[in-house]
Amino acid sequence: MPAPASPPPLKRLPSGGSPNGNLEPVKDRRRRRSSSIISHVEPETLEEENDQQMLPNMNASWVDQRGAWAVHVVIIMLLKGFFNLLPGITNEWSWTLTNTTYVIGSYVMFHLVKGTPFDFNGGAYDNLTMWEQINDGMLYTPSRKFLISVPIVLFLVSTHYSRYDLQLFLLNFSLTTFVAVVPKLPLTHRLRITIPFLTGPAQIK
Repeated sequence: MPAPASPPPLKRLPSGGSPNGNLEPVKDRRRRRSSSIISHVEPETLEEENDQQMLPNMNASWVDQRGAWAVHVVIIMLLKGFFNLLPGITNEWSWTLTNTTYVIGSYVMFHLVKGTPFDFNGGAYDNLTMWEQINDGMLYTPSRKFLISVPIVLFLVSTHYSRYDLQLFLLNFSLTTFVAVVPKLPLTHRLRITIPFLTGPAQIK
């Protein structure tokens, strides 16, 4: 006859945990995961914060360099020049396509892709977007203000050179507002919108 199954492992509480030194089952302290469409990412644990502060975050620290700011202007100029070369594209649509391409590209870069391409912090940033990693999550820093102002200025320029065409204005306004500006606001910080079959659930409180 086989021997009975052994009971679950017990863990002795450290000094000061239990006055009687009783044994308790080991608890699973993994964070819960949400299946809701809208969720909020949990704050980091002490261990994750230590991993984040161990080394500079090379994935996000470059945005503080003034040269990195100039790159945005260069990219916009290159996009405008490219669309000007396409046959049949008017100046109005050239500016609109420039705005659309920049806004969507910046959304993918700053708000869609999570984690870092560098394995230097034990995966402490795996659940954070680049926007949430910039300046260690601090709000209203110069870099964040600049990154918010660029799409707004580009929208105003696109609207002007589109001769205030209503349809192009609505297109540029919608993209700039909901794709470029709203995801950068404090009210959407660490917020996740789960799209079935496209995105996975985020860790939440």
